[in-house]
Amino acid sequence: MRKIAIISLIAATLFTHTAIADQMLAMRSGCLGCHKTDAKLVGPAFHDVAAKYAGDAGEVDRLANKVKAGSTPGEPLVWGNVAMPPSQAKLDDIKGVINWVMTLK
Repeated sequence: MRKIAIISLIAATLFTHTAIADQMLAMRSGCLGCHKTDAKLVGPAFHDVAAKYAGDAGEVDRLANKVKAGSTPGEPLVWGNVAMPPSQAKLDDIKGVINWVMTLK
């Protein structure tokens, strides 16, 4: 029983560390200049993004590519009338941020 408790504690610590690292990455990458966790700013709240795309594991890759490319002129905008500029971050870093966002639902 003690081993299970220790393993659970280690897993929780690693998850928390990863989540904090991904949140810090969102801050460093400029995501929080247009997004807030719990309220719409220029772009949608991260809670709203997580709720909209919950339950589909493939969404992380699709959303990461979307964030990397930004909004394409002429395509319908999903979250209002402001287009998202392309991200300069590495695709793996973007996936980390999106994985963190998906935990906020």
